[in-house]
Amino acid sequence: MTQPITTRRIDANGLTFEVDEILPADGTTERLALCLHGFPESKFSWRFQMKLLASLGYRVWAPNQRGYGASSRPKGIAAYNIDHLVADVEALIAASGARETLLVAHDWGAIVAWHCAMRKIKTLTRLVIMNVPHPVRFMEEIAVNKAQRRKSWYVAFFQIPFLPEWSLRRRGAKAIGDVFVTMAVDKSRFPEDVQAHYRANALIPGALTAMINWYRAARKAGRAKMAPAQNRVEVPTLVIWGEEDSALDKSLVAGTERFVPDLTVRFLPGVSHWVQQEAPETVNTMLQAWLTGASVPEAPAKATPG
Repeated sequence: MTQPITTRRIDANGLTFEVDEILPADGTTERLALCLHGFPESKFSWRFQMKLLASLGYRVWAPNQRGYGASSRPKGIAAYNIDHLVADVEALIAASGARETLLVAHDWGAIVAWHCAMRKIKTLTRLVIMNVPHPVRFMEEIAVNKAQRRKSWYVAFFQIPFLPEWSLRRRGAKAIGDVFVTMAVDKSRFPEDVQAHYRANALIPGALTAMINWYRAARKAGRAKMAPAQNRVEVPTLVIWGEEDSALDKSLVAGTERFVPDLTVRFLPGVSHWVQQEAPETVNTMLQAWLTGASVPEAPAKATPG
């Protein structure tokens, strides 16, 4: 039996991170599963995966990344440059003392994870990506795919000073809760208490600016930094993709094998961008199979709403 989930404060890279932790039954800490959330999520988004990963022998850390929750919230756009985000991951791994690291990542967390893998950070042995393409594939597709450019409208909106924060903060950050329900296929997965958690996180003073600064810093960094020439990923990689993603087109997955020699891809029909929260049973079945060396099953033809 795994141990209970606890919340810790971890000092790393000059910041303090609020981290949910669960240890495997034997209490070992040499194998770390580091779960990286996206926007506008939090460590809470991994609530369905943490116990599974611990049962497979991993010490599991799900941090609120910089700017989120009770983690440090440095000021200024430059503080959210991809170099700092990767350095956060490296420092958290170092703080854990792990000799082997699995990154499990979604949305913006997956962008950071791709960069960690491309930079071949120490101890990284496996990579799980959910609903975010390899950075080079995104740049290739955005250049030619008008539909994807339309889907990415919010990235341009987030470059405007102050207005995005005002818009998302209105009415108790209602728009933050709405983004989960609106995008989800199985809306029952995002009841009021789940929406309330994400709204409360967004209403922390300074949080929305910090969260949106991830996008502003990426735009300022430019293509050469965000889709670097050194872009191969040598570690085994599992990509899990909800097909009904209204922000990122399924076509972005094709061609990933050019950069990732050891690649497994599984699509989830009838599942949205919020894949690990909306279809946790299917996602966990795939994770367990892949991590134990079993054949990774295909998803059901169509997800059944719960």
